[in-house]
Amino acid sequence: MQHRWAFAAALAGAVVSFALLPWPAAGFAAMLAALAVYVAAVDLDRFIIPDAANVAILATGILLVLAEGWRAGPLGGLADALLRVLVAFGFMWTLRFAYARATGIEGLGLGDVKLAAAGAPYLMWNTLPLTLALAAIACALALSGRALLRGEPIERSRELPFGAFLAPAIWLVFVLDRLGWFAV
Repeated sequence: MQHRWAFAAALAGAVVSFALLPWPAAGFAAMLAALAVYVAAVDLDRFIIPDAANVAILATGILLVLAEGWRAGPLGGLADALLRVLVAFGFMWTLRFAYARATGIEGLGLGDVKLAAAGAPYLMWNTLPLTLALAAIACALALSGRALLRGEPIERSRELPFGAFLAPAIWLVFVLDRLGWFAV
C-alpha cells in the first residue's frame, strides 16, 4: 500500500512541477519531488534517510546551480550554493549536538542533518530557515494530531521521522520560490 501512495505522490509532484515551472527548473523540481517522496517513505517506515537519496538530492541541486549558474558568473552560483550547503550542515549539526548535550536525547538524526545540507542548493538564503521552520511545524502538527487521535501522550523521547517532513518542505519551498513567493 505504501508503494502506491509514494508513486502517486511522486507523480503528483512531477505534474505540479511541470505545470507551474519553466524548463529546466521544472525537470529539477520533478526529480526533487520524486526524491523527496522516496526519503519520506523510507523515513516513515524505517526512521532513516538513505545516504544515496541525500547524495542524489545534493547532486541534482548542484547540477541545477551549474545549469543556471551563468547568471552569477562562472563559479559564483556554485560557490554560493556550496556555502549554503556548509551553513545548513553546520546549523543542523550544531542544533543536533546542542539538543543532545542539553537533554541526553538524540533529537535529530545525522540523516536529517545531511538532508538539510543536501537540499541547500535548491534553496536561497532567505528560504533556508523558512524550509526548516515549515518542516518542524508540519512534523509537530502531524505527530501531535496523531497522538491526539490515538489518545497517546506526546513523549519527548519519541523517535520522529523529521526527514519525512523536511524533504517535501525542500521541494515545496523551491517551487514556491521559483513562482516568486519569496522574492526580496
